[in-house]
Amino acid sequence: MRAVRLTGFGGPEKLEYREDVPDPHAGPGEVRVRVAATAINNTDIWTREGAYGSAEDPGSSAGWRREPLSFPRIQGADVVGHVDEVGEGVPDSRIGERVVVDPMLYTGGERELVTTEYLGSERDGGFAEYVTVPAGNAHPVRSSLTDAELATFPTAYTTAMRMLNRAAVRDGERVVVTGASGGVGSALIQLAALRGAHVVAVTSAAKRQRALDLGAETTVDRASDDLAGEISAHGPVDVVADVVAGPHFSALLRVLGPLGRYVVAGAIAGPLVETDLRTVYLNQVQLIGSSFGTHEDFEQLLGHVAAGELKPLLAGTYPLRELNRAQKDFVGKDFFGKLVVIPGAETA
Repeated sequence: MRAVRLTGFGGPEKLEYREDVPDPHAGPGEVRVRVAATAINNTDIWTREGAYGSAEDPGSSAGWRREPLSFPRIQGADVVGHVDEVGEGVPDSRIGERVVVDPMLYTGGERELVTTEYLGSERDGGFAEYVTVPAGNAHPVRSSLTDAELATFPTAYTTAMRMLNRAAVRDGERVVVTGASGGVGSALIQLAALRGAHVVAVTSAAKRQRALDLGAETTVDRASDDLAGEISAHGPVDVVADVVAGPHFSALLRVLGPLGRYVVAGAIAGPLVETDLRTVYLNQVQLIGSSFGTHEDFEQLLGHVAAGELKPLLAGTYPLRELNRAQKDFVGKDFFGKLVVIPGAETA
């Protein structure tokens, strides 16, 4: 089959397009999916770069579980396609199903989520013509959305759902969303607005209107010299949902009111931050770590998709052979929403 293999930690040059990769086959309890579309996530970039470090050495190269990765590896977690082969124990009636794949490969409760395997990281993913997954992770879907549109949802929106659930966001609360033009940020805007929250989106001036169209009540320019002041001008903040971190961490922490919650699921502006812990304990602020999402979060998301309550933000598509260019464009961030790879396409 055609696939792009990651040959080691490093830059885009580590992505190798091949047309002779052996086809995978469904094992017991598994299905094989003929891939129609796979979205790109920050996790793909950080995994390629080995940017997760370790608890002992933040600068070391490691995958998202902060341990070595096995190469070569086919990346790509957000898979949409059709089941074309089933393994032992899976009914033949599943062949032909259109499915969206839950990329978190764990069994048991949410505690297992923290150490689970992730599709495209610990197990080969969807930047290929075929991928195998546990049958329970392939969810049948009936939707008028295109394959590429459906592929924009799994990781970004489930990560956002997990953040909001972890922070227990409620109707009427004010929520600050950073990185509002990215996959998770734009998902946070929509999902928080569905809960009746008042969203303050931190984004660039050029992307302000897009955030408002998604449901943000107001926006703040991320380049502001007084980020905390401009956010606070809109009223008390109950929750900060952050995927950026970096130098604005302390300012964002300060905008929280008493008993506020700061939930973080990314650090694209820098993972090492400084703050005044007195801000945390004197205001009794909760710091909440969050990553990916549970199977329950994923099913909750699919309910919103089925009800037509979410807008897919497809910013562009690329053929499989141009995954290198797609990842470079993704890092450039000159788009709003998600970029998707189409294995069957020859041109963009």
